Amino acid sequence: MEEINTDQLGGYASRFINVLLDYSPKLISAFLILFIGLYAIRLINRIIRKIMVKRNLDPTLTKFLADILLWALRILLFVTFISKLGIETSSFVAILGAMGLAVGLSLQGSLSNFAGGMLIIVFKPFKVGDTIEAQGVVATVQEIQIFVTKMTTGTNQTVFVPNGALSNGTIINYSMGGERRADFTFAVSYDSDIKKAKEVLLNVLVQNPKVLAKPAPEVFVLNLTPSAVEFAVRPWAKNSDFGAVFSQTLENCKTALEAEGISIQPYTVQK
Repeated sequence: MEEINTDQLGGYASRFINVLLDYSPKLISAFLILFIGLYAIRLINRIIRKIMVKRNLDPTLTKFLADILLWALRILLFVTFISKLGIETSSFVAILGAMGLAVGLSLQGSLSNFAGGMLIIVFKPFKVGDTIEAQGVVATVQEIQIFVTKMTTGTNQTVFVPNGALSNGTIINYSMGGERRADFTFAVSYDSDIKKAKEVLLNVLVQNPKVLAKPAPEVFVLNLTPSAVEFAVRPWAKNSDFGAVFSQTLENCKTALEAEGISIQPYTVQK
């Protein structure tokens, strides 16, 4: 059995201690950066979440954006940490870039929808609970997801619209103003008393408690056709009362005109 060379072991130990002493400042500073960075990332993440909640962002999007920020900061911290240890980071960054490019090329459609979702968040053309018309659909927004917006139609059908197409198309938001006007056209016979007809129609609007006094409802002669005098009837209502006001105005105007003996001609209705 060979004898242990104590002098050789002592030399190894001495060199190890010297290397450790020389490397310890980098090691200590690297771990300090790591621990302080992790604490700072948690603090920043909490602050960002609070800001997004105060701005009334959708909870799903709030969590998603906060998670993206969290992992982006962690990757940045990791690169800084290994760089401080003296490890070459250029190859590591190049690998991350190549991976990002490959993923981006393979998921172009998804990235377009993701970017569309970000535009919706930033510019806020609508929010959860709004009734909108877009991509040929009129529905109420239920959830703004990462790649699609979930909506429910008046017939309780669930519609998923890609955010890319949604952000690039025309959006009509029926809820943003808080109030909404219904536009009707009633046609009466030329034999009717025009002033009386106008008075009857306006009285129907004024007597409806769900029709707003401001902006004031309007009734005026819109057009003279070969067969009838057309009246524009325009009541305003809160978004929550719009459906009721719309149907009540149709029914009450017809009943009131007939009660006064005013002949109603075929008419059109425009929302």
